[in-house]
Amino acid sequence: MAEFVRVDSSTSSHTMDKSITLPPDEIFRNLENAKRFAIDIGGSLTKLAYYSTVQHKVAKVRSFDHTSKEATNDNLYEISVQEEVTARLHFIKFENAYIETCLDFIKDHLVNTDTKVIKATGGGAHKVDKEDEMTCLIKGCNFVLRNIPHEAFVFAKHTESEYRFQTTQPDIFPYLLVNIGSGVSIVKVESEDTFERIGGSSIGGGTFWGLGALLTKTKRFDELLQLASKGQHTSVDMLVKDIYGGSYGSLGLTGDLIASSFGKSATADKDMAKSLLHMISNDIGQLACLYAKMHNLSRVYFGGFFIRGHPVTMHTITYSINFFTKANCYVIFYLFFVCRVKFRPCSSDMKAISEPLELFLKEQRRTNYAGSSGLMSVSPDMNPMQRARSGTFDMLEMDRLERKLVNLPLLQDASSYIPDTVDLIEDAPAREYWLFCFEEALDGVVKRAVASQPDMPEAAERAEKFRQKYRHKLQTLRHQPLVLLFSPSAYGSLTVRSLLDTREHCLNEFNFPDPYCKIKQQENDMALKYYQKAVKALDGLSWEQRQFALVRGVLAGNVFDWGAKAVSDVLESDPEFGFEQAKRQLEERPWLIDSYDQWFERLKGPPHKCALFFVDNSGVDIILGVMPFVRELLSRGTEVVLASNSGPALNDVTNGELQILTESIAAMDPVIQSSLEEDRLILVQSGSSSPCLDLSRLDKVLAMVVRERNIDLVIIEGMGRAIHTNYYAMLSCESLKMAVIKNSWLADRLGGKLFSVVFKYEVPITDHLSAALTP
Repeated sequence: MAEFVRVDSSTSSHTMDKSITLPPDEIFRNLENAKRFAIDIGGSLTKLAYYSTVQHKVAKVRSFDHTSKEATNDNLYEISVQEEVTARLHFIKFENAYIETCLDFIKDHLVNTDTKVIKATGGGAHKVDKEDEMTCLIKGCNFVLRNIPHEAFVFAKHTESEYRFQTTQPDIFPYLLVNIGSGVSIVKVESEDTFERIGGSSIGGGTFWGLGALLTKTKRFDELLQLASKGQHTSVDMLVKDIYGGSYGSLGLTGDLIASSFGKSATADKDMAKSLLHMISNDIGQLACLYAKMHNLSRVYFGGFFIRGHPVTMHTITYSINFFTKANCYVIFYLFFVCRVKFRPCSSDMKAISEPLELFLKEQRRTNYAGSSGLMSVSPDMNPMQRARSGTFDMLEMDRLERKLVNLPLLQDASSYIPDTVDLIEDAPAREYWLFCFEEALDGVVKRAVASQPDMPEAAERAEKFRQKYRHKLQTLRHQPLVLLFSPSAYGSLTVRSLLDTREHCLNEFNFPDPYCKIKQQENDMALKYYQKAVKALDGLSWEQRQFALVRGVLAGNVFDWGAKAVSDVLESDPEFGFEQAKRQLEERPWLIDSYDQWFERLKGPPHKCALFFVDNSGVDIILGVMPFVRELLSRGTEVVLASNSGPALNDVTNGELQILTESIAAMDPVIQSSLEEDRLILVQSGSSSPCLDLSRLDKVLAMVVRERNIDLVIIEGMGRAIHTNYYAMLSCESLKMAVIKNSWLADRLGGKLFSVVFKYEVPITDHLSAALTP
């Protein structure tokens, strides 16, 4: 029988309206399939995690056999929707005032309760079989550092980019974890199972809360932080200049350093709260610095609810560490979404229950944006009256990845790689435009979703639910963009990529795994009919003319992108719009970004050994644009690896579809046919199901192929892959980034116009070349 933990309502000054109905579709999702729960009951917050299995629909591609006499279907392939089951991990955080209602809700909705298991940690879990708190903390930290991009960040106040996010890394050890709760624990983490608490302090968040309540009229933690953000600590703290009349240069002390916390007499609540926050944060920063130096650790992560994205706290700790290390210590602030949740029961007889969860921790996960709030954590700077009741709940969901994802080995510096070109939190005009753009495009996406399932009468109802959910997320982002900074667990830094991925996740949530499947089928069938004619025309050109025509063909093919509203409107209104019309839409040279002359000169040299080509759209793009370009590379003696999406996104070609299309082209083209037979043309899935491309999360098999084939040229095609992401990506080999700007606002911002061309050929500057170029 499941055990439920309760906190005596007398321990909280807040009461919960028991008449409130908690919506399972929004908070406790998929509860009926959950069997294992973990709860951390802290002084003010409860964090709940549970493991469930989720049944969802996936799109599968199957080729038709056209060799048999009975074959009557003219389509090249079919896409069927099948059911799959995957594992999902759910995290929920809420105020303790809600715990009784939440636990009652869970208990009432559990089925087969004899199979349910709940384990707990935290001060409020003393009535049950507790888990080891520190083990829970380290396991959770390792898991999140490996699986959630943009969760750890460096904070630099008063800079253009205050939050510099860290990408996930396979090697995270060793590091120092400074966990700030009621007190402070400092832990040296050397491996997955090797860690040691090397120090700590009794002066932490509880100190701030307790003394703050005594010194001011404010009793709530959030309100104290809000008060401190408005205060002037110099009214309370005695500075170096107050003692010495200025700085003390011989000791390296500037005049504005705090010499004595609370060294002056003052009565303003906000100033005392600010002074108290400075005192505690400085103390923690100095302790972290000393322990990091003592144990020779350069990576320091700060966790716990005391940090919680509060700029004054983070700035003070950063300032403290920079002062005591003379800016030689690289510090990373880490904001936990959920702390101290552990899945391994202590007793050996529970081993069989814990093994699936231990495996879950070791496998790779991805955030499911559809079920993650990323929007509901409340900034301490917000007025408490603005806090909606739903805003007291944070949700994070993570799905198991079937295939392991790793860095592209050709990244020049994987640790500093950032896939996204623009951070929409920092860039307000861009944020406002793209939120409007995605909302405006919703009708078209809904229309395609319904059309993709003509035999399902309930499709329209599901599509409308998708519309409402995704629109709600967009509107929340428009009205509360800064909330993301205090809950980066779901989104990290807000970007065009995260908005696109969220849309795809929401579509999948309502069982629309491939809304553009019908369009892709039609466009692929049509483009294949023109392939031989296109190749014959290219073969009739001189070598010089052909090189330019091939590039122009890739660019014209890239126009056929249903993700761009300007293009989808044309394709909807003019079914006759084709490859030649797209060529005429392209701007004439010189292009917006034009490295073609350098690329042409490179082609006069020796052929590349092997090219990795990240492809984009189905239909005209892949068949009439990319494949002739690939054919030319193969003819030059260059091997080619085509990397396509593992799963559907917009009208992007998937690996399953590309396999079938390539076989069909090979039947018409001896160059492609022989290249496939000789293993000089290979097709690999990228590991992505997004219109954008994160080079730090690629399929492990693709990374292995990159190493084995000695890739010396990377080609990235499309606005999502080469503009919204990877525009500034630095690679250790030659690269081509090709895209057509199909958005008027973006074109104008880049200094171009609609259908402007980006053709960016880059050659890495080696140490040898760099030395030769240095005057």
